[in-house]
Amino acid sequence: MPETKIHPPLVELTIARMKEFIREPEAIFWVFAFPILLTMALGYAFREKAPDRIPVGIADGPAAKQRLAALGKSPVLQARVYPLEQGREELRRGKISLLVEGDATPVYRFDATRPDARTARVEVDDALQSAGGRRDVLTAREEHVTEQGSRYIDFLVPGLLGMNLMGTGMWGIGFSVVNARLRKLLKRLIATPMRKSHYLLAQLLMRLAFLVLEVAILIVFAWLVFGVRIRGSVGTFSLICLLGGTAFAGIGLLVASRARTLEAVSGLMNFVMVPMWICSGVFFSYERFPDAAKPFIRALPLTALNDALRGVMNDGFTIAQLVPQLATLIAWSVLAYVIGLKIFRWQ
Repeated sequence: MPETKIHPPLVELTIARMKEFIREPEAIFWVFAFPILLTMALGYAFREKAPDRIPVGIADGPAAKQRLAALGKSPVLQARVYPLEQGREELRRGKISLLVEGDATPVYRFDATRPDARTARVEVDDALQSAGGRRDVLTAREEHVTEQGSRYIDFLVPGLLGMNLMGTGMWGIGFSVVNARLRKLLKRLIATPMRKSHYLLAQLLMRLAFLVLEVAILIVFAWLVFGVRIRGSVGTFSLICLLGGTAFAGIGLLVASRARTLEAVSGLMNFVMVPMWICSGVFFSYERFPDAAKPFIRALPLTALNDALRGVMNDGFTIAQLVPQLATLIAWSVLAYVIGLKIFRWQ
């Protein structure tokens, strides 16, 4: 009889986990198709086009027609006359950004906490002052910036890539471990000569095996459709993705190390990921948060990953310029694997 070649336990476990992943259509969709669809939707939604005009209201009165004519000349504003009470109601409901009241002296009613309202206040006052005879002392000209890094899509793609590395790393590995525990598969593995570290490393290796394809598909799509490029070293970019994938795979293993049900691991995953979705600068900059919160936000692994990806993609940063972010990812990786290996339970 021909001899059967026996691979080491780690290799066998990694191959088995890869086959299990490929046989899951839902996993394939969320890892490869969903980031492309999200990039396409948001990329076209925020594509390079003239910004929408800011809706403003004018309270009906003796000066309403003159004000409407003055504001109608603004390329930024979209003005409309309302009865006073209706105008205030539209402002309260957020349908308009500012309401101009008063007769001889205009009164600007707006919410100062809204950026669009503050912009509307400046534009409305400028239009009315010009219509009233004010002359500008200086004549300025405009230069529109279209270089890489200045567009929203350049900010968005690294954030989506980081979010995808987090989501697939944690959900893919966390659900796999808990599902195997529910099916008593982990209990059977106790009787084998396999070590606990072999099983956890096999989960990590499976995740990293798909990392290259997962990242390449999104980056190539963003380059072909939106012109997003990697300005820095491809080697540095690859290292960042590797560290990010390793960190979140480790966190996924840690979260699933003792969870016994899919409901439990789902709750823990959301508890870990939702704050990072909100705070780590996926869709908007975390610089909007208070200064006191920024040190904690920068310590999150997704924040470090997104900052590093944007640094190498948009600014061409080198490894030396990304040491704080890389150190954060390495620290999370080591911490997650050490604790996960220590508290892991087979059943």
